[in-house]
Order: sequence, then structure tokens, then C-alpha cells
Amino acid sequence: MTPRKPPPAAAPPRVRRHLTVRGAVQGVGFRPFVYTLAEEHGLTGWVTNDADGVHTEVEGPPAAVDAFTGAIGTRAPPLALVESVEHRAVPVTHDDGGFTILPSATGPGRTLIPPDTATCDVCLAELADPADRRYRHPFITCTHCGPRFTIVTGLPYDRPLTTMAGFPLCADCAREYADPADRRFHAQPIACPRCGPRLTLCRGPDDPGTLRDTEALDEARRLLAAGAVLAVKGIGGYHLACDA
Repeated sequence: MTPRKPPPAAAPPRVRRHLTVRGAVQGVGFRPFVYTLAEEHGLTGWVTNDADGVHTEVEGPPAAVDAFTGAIGTRAPPLALVESVEHRAVPVTHDDGGFTILPSATGPGRTLIPPDTATCDVCLAELADPADRRYRHPFITCTHCGPRFTIVTGLPYDRPLTTMAGFPLCADCAREYADPADRRFHAQPIACPRCGPRLTLCRGPDDPGTLRDTEALDEARRLLAAGAVLAVKGIGGYHLACDA
């Protein structure tokens, strides 16, 4: 007697959920955080910015989707300020294309942009390391530090809508920007000495800024020691410097 074949195993249940996160959730590494969180829970879907905040859809086993929903507000990046997380069920698509960061969408709405943040310890270590390619780079930044509010020209917060729009990424920075394992993954102010702004010193209205980089910095130090007042322009705004 031929044994009967067991019935095919039923596919595990799947659900899909749309989440809207509002608050200071742009310019803080929130989309890379959502990407990593979705990968951690084995979920498919997407995340994007718009002028209202961050939107994401995730699909997978109910328990994994629930865990993702609970963590998105409690494990947010250090610079983020989550004001609300709204979620609703949406139809399952059986998407098997992994998780992706979609281009930002434009439209009505208003979200919060965090203030500029002091250089983090990891960037400071790179800044002081002669073997690092950002050694003494004045505009060093990453997902967790650097200018935010002073470089924004519009919403949603993406590089084309910041003062960094005029600085195309070099191959090394572009690789970091696209690597989910890199701490500069989707860091909008990312740059290096090869592709970012350069330090220049203008000593008067008729000076085009002939001193650059370390020469500019050395001359600025000399001027400060001599009692001059310097207007220091970063990627964003200005501040005044003097020997008080």
C-alpha cells in the first residue's frame, strides 16, 4: 500500500503595516535606522521621507511586525525626537524584494529639523588620525553629528535641499552613503577633502580667498593671536571668533 503524501505545509501568515512617524525624524539617521530594524526582524518593505515626517511599510510574520512597531519609537537614533507613531494595516503584497529606502516624496506638511550638533567622539577620533582620509577635515560629520538646521533649504530633508547640493560625492563618500553597515549611511552632509567644501581665508572685501586648507587655518590662528576678529562660516551659518 502506497503511503499517502502529507499535505503541503501552509505558508506562514503574513501581515503588512504602514507607519507614519512624526517629530524630529529627518536629518538624524532615521531612515537608515528603520532599514536596519526591518532587516533585523526579517521584514520586507520600504521607508521614505516626505514633508510630514517618515513613512514606512513593513511586511512579514505578525510577531515580527509587532516587534518592529514597538521598537521604532523606543530605539530611535540619539538625535531623533519621536512625537508620534501612527500605524494601520494595509493589504499584503507578498513582496520578496527585501527592504529599500525610497526617494523622498514632496507634498504638503511640516516636520521638525534638529539643531546643529557638536562633532561626535568617533568623528573627532577620525579628525585627529593622520591615517584617516578625513584627517583635519574641518567639515567632518556623520549620521549622528554635524550641521542640520543651518543647511536646510527645504523639505523633506535630503541633500538636494541643503547647502551641500553643490558638492557631488566622490566615489568613496558615495560608497559610504550607500552602505547600510556604514555610520554615514544616508548622512546628507557627508563629504571629505576630495569632494566637500574647502577651508579658505578672505582677509578683506577684495581678497578672493587665496589661502586654503592648512595655510588658511594657520593664518586664522595668527590673526586671532594678534587681536583680530574672524567671521567663521561653516556649512551653515556664521559665528564670530576672537581672543576674549
